[in-house]
Amino acid sequence: MAPVVTNLTAVTEFILLGFPTHGTMGFLHPLLFSLVYLCALLGNGLIVIITTLDRHLHTPMYFFLRSLSFTDHCLISTTFPKSIASSLTHSSSISFPGCVVQVFMMVISATTEFYLLKAMNLDRYAAICHPLHYDIIMSRDRCVQMTAVSWLGGVILAVMHTAGTFSLSYCGSNVVHQFFCDIPQLLAISCSGNSVSEIVPILTSVTLDMCCFTFIIISYVHIFSAVRKIPSTEEKEKLQ
Repeated sequence: MAPVVTNLTAVTEFILLGFPTHGTMGFLHPLLFSLVYLCALLGNGLIVIITTLDRHLHTPMYFFLRSLSFTDHCLISTTFPKSIASSLTHSSSISFPGCVVQVFMMVISATTEFYLLKAMNLDRYAAICHPLHYDIIMSRDRCVQMTAVSWLGGVILAVMHTAGTFSLSYCGSNVVHQFFCDIPQLLAISCSGNSVSEIVPILTSVTLDMCCFTFIIISYVHIFSAVRKIPSTEEKEKLQ
């Protein structure tokens, strides 16, 4: 029996088709994206600069806010500049290594941002529910450790997702219907029949996200309960 010959070549680049690069959208897209990116850059930059220079803002809440702003800048810088450049040059292609880097940076930034939000939630919980022990619970070393753990968790999940996505074979269509290298879109065009390598990172992310979401809900229940127990001004006057 003669062997079956396939005419599939390995993909060396991807085509991002999130927005058209010609016509009216070809003009509006880079303009709007540039304005949004500039606003995000200025907003996050101001937060980082002000919370760094002003000594009165050297508190745990603003420490996490500064870290969150930096992470948000990393996230938006991963996709917007490339999309703007593609529209201006009328080229929607991105190299395979470039796509790998984009996926890695997006996952690490988004994951770290989510964990930092959880840390900020813990800060509010400690301030409202345990005010007398707040300085001990949210010490500077503790804040640095929580930020480091957030970035470490982002790195681990980014490695898992990136390795799981690009361990698959891409030998057919290279068209990604998004303006960045989106993992679901990449899985859709993969010519590998087995995508188990990406299922494990997805399940891990979902499990961790559900645990964090549950923790946030429980902490806010305690926060609202503690706030309700605080006597109002009228009640304090009556007691006096």
